[in-house]
Amino acid sequence: MGEPLRFFNVMNLAAPVLLDGILHGAAPLQRRAMAKTITLLESTRADHRVQADALLTALLPHTGKSFRLGISGVPGVGKSTFIEALGLYLIGQGHRVAVLTIDPSSTVSGGSILGDKTRMELLSVHEQAYIRPSPSSGTLGGVAEKTREAMLVCEAAGYDVVIVETVGVGQSETAVANMSDMFVLMQLPNAGDDLQAIKKGVMELADLVVINKADLDPDAATRARAQISSSLRLLGLHGSPDHVHHDQKIWHPQVIQLSALHAQGVDAFWDKVREFRGLQIANGKFDARRQKQALAWMWERIDAGLKTAFAQHPQVKMLLPELTQEVLAGRMAASTAARNMLLAHAEKA
Repeated sequence: MGEPLRFFNVMNLAAPVLLDGILHGAAPLQRRAMAKTITLLESTRADHRVQADALLTALLPHTGKSFRLGISGVPGVGKSTFIEALGLYLIGQGHRVAVLTIDPSSTVSGGSILGDKTRMELLSVHEQAYIRPSPSSGTLGGVAEKTREAMLVCEAAGYDVVIVETVGVGQSETAVANMSDMFVLMQLPNAGDDLQAIKKGVMELADLVVINKADLDPDAATRARAQISSSLRLLGLHGSPDHVHHDQKIWHPQVIQLSALHAQGVDAFWDKVREFRGLQIANGKFDARRQKQALAWMWERIDAGLKTAFAQHPQVKMLLPELTQEVLAGRMAASTAARNMLLAHAEKA
């Protein structure tokens, strides 16, 4: 982080330079400005946070014009391969594509590999694409803490499709659904028994389910598609054209199969995305979803800020070592220790 930190030493100079680079810079300059801005957003230093907030406010009028696509699925399902195939297809259609990938952080060292660019060799070098890997840094839900801010930076830079690829840890990856216009869940054709298809959690949040690697076992992919479609109907999520309650003006989650490795079915996938977006805009749910997400983002930041302020409170810092030892020794219940510190914080606030 040496270079970004030196770049941000002069507070009054950094924000205008970065702002101009993102909004008006040529490709190389714009990429550098985007990278430095996202690094600034991810910084935990208080002075960097002030700069980042000011810069984000200046960028805000230039955001909101992209389509935000969230991609989730278990490790090995082929998310990176699919995103590269989709990104290259979209660039061929005249789009500019930004990809925000999240790598899990080690619980031991805190580090991340951040190797997603190596899995998207063709897309990562394309001038109409921007790929930014970020560490999860312990944030739950499969995304990084500053993914929303990074998304706004990409939008301000003129990328009209922003794809967020989650960590890929399973049923807990629901946070991306709260920051994307469409949430796509990728599944393997032979991922397990029939119950695999009816797990709730992410399945209930998915706008579209994609059975990838259909070329390996077409029969298994067809069975998986039928099972998941049936499961979605049981959950009341999947519509059928001949169903009496099916409303053509409302999107009903669907299931498709494709082969990302051979780029088969990518065009059909994007057709579904366009159909989804058209329906959501027509029935007013597109804007309503973004407004709801903006408020959720605000409260998430409030929660995070309160937690930080609590940990830095002088009385809490004084009590924490003693109460920690009491809890470790089994002499005090964890709930009692927490309550004592909350009371101390409230009394001295």
